[in-house]
Amino acid sequence: MATKRDYYEVLGVSREASPEEIKSAYRKLAMQYHPDRNPGNAEAEDKFKEAAEAYEILSHQEKRQRYDRFGHEGMGGGYDFGGAGFDLSDALRMFMEQGFGGFGDLFGGGGRRRGRKPQGRDLQITLGLTLEEVVRSTNKKIKVNKKITCKTCKGNGSKDGKTTNCTTCNGMGEVRQVSRSVFGNFVNVTSCPACGGQGQMVKNPCATCHGEGRVDGEEMVEVSLPAGVSTGNYITLEGKGEAGPRGGLPGDLIVVVKEKEHPLFVRHGNDIVYDYYGTIAELALGETVEIPTLAVAEEGKELPDEDPARYKPVSIDIPAGTQVGKVFRLRGKGIPEVHGYNKGDMLVQIKVWIPTRLNSKEKELLQELAEQENMRPPKKGKGFFQKFKEALNI
Repeated sequence: MATKRDYYEVLGVSREASPEEIKSAYRKLAMQYHPDRNPGNAEAEDKFKEAAEAYEILSHQEKRQRYDRFGHEGMGGGYDFGGAGFDLSDALRMFMEQGFGGFGDLFGGGGRRRGRKPQGRDLQITLGLTLEEVVRSTNKKIKVNKKITCKTCKGNGSKDGKTTNCTTCNGMGEVRQVSRSVFGNFVNVTSCPACGGQGQMVKNPCATCHGEGRVDGEEMVEVSLPAGVSTGNYITLEGKGEAGPRGGLPGDLIVVVKEKEHPLFVRHGNDIVYDYYGTIAELALGETVEIPTLAVAEEGKELPDEDPARYKPVSIDIPAGTQVGKVFRLRGKGIPEVHGYNKGDMLVQIKVWIPTRLNSKEKELLQELAEQENMRPPKKGKGFFQKFKEALNI
């Protein structure tokens, strides 16, 4: 689709629609255009993906608020690293995650192939990233606890490598039950409970995995993430989920990003905010001060937390008379766009540091200073009612 349609238009709901109305509209469209109902229909597949993408944004409170304010332009760091990777597998996963079930259940077996081996379970893990890691592309190694292929039988589940046809389903992998009603006969097709839908049975089970073809284990997985990712972004690693039973295909591993809290900076979109606490003298008289940045981390260097060079500073001039709340913008000192060329800014917000422990001499000096004429805020002009009262001599 060359031009993205408005997400509310896609789902056919108003901009004031409740979460329940949005979910109901998405379910209706997803059921109508699901690929299992429209095999080989490219237009239906596009509508199915479009509905899933719209629901992904409008069902998430924060993303919906951002979309309402900025439209599609505001979703640059959104779904699956910017939306470019929103494909059919993402749409199908979305459909399943909403508890709508698979079409194999709804339509008596759907497109399930006979003798198909069950697939391993998809796994989802959360990966914590520091702001220093976010500003540059990052490679992380993660230990994942999961079901792995049994090395003894190489995943076959059999001690001697031999299998036989399941006697319950006769090697079909599914069983059929016919039920009668006043409306006619209904055929319900389900996965064979005896062989788990594989159509094959193990006669001599492997002693290590007890015929399952997999055991509890762990695997080190390497994850590569681009610069600029944010909390809620995820990446899917195909085949890195749990091993399938008895040679079945492995599931996928979904790695979800979560940013760690930073001691100095707060992220807002692709901008980062730094609170500078100046003294009363600095703000009143003006001063050149140094502001920490993430430039060192962006260059790929890793320094200890206690190293003062960790946050390569830049100098800014605070003019005399600067008020609390004033914001200075440092262009290009923020977070890079995911797969983009632009960068956010650093926003330096001015706050005042008030001393809490004063000796008698300091208190005396402050009191003397406070009594000076220019150390007090100017009086406000007379209001309308005060002028009105004076005019009437009230």
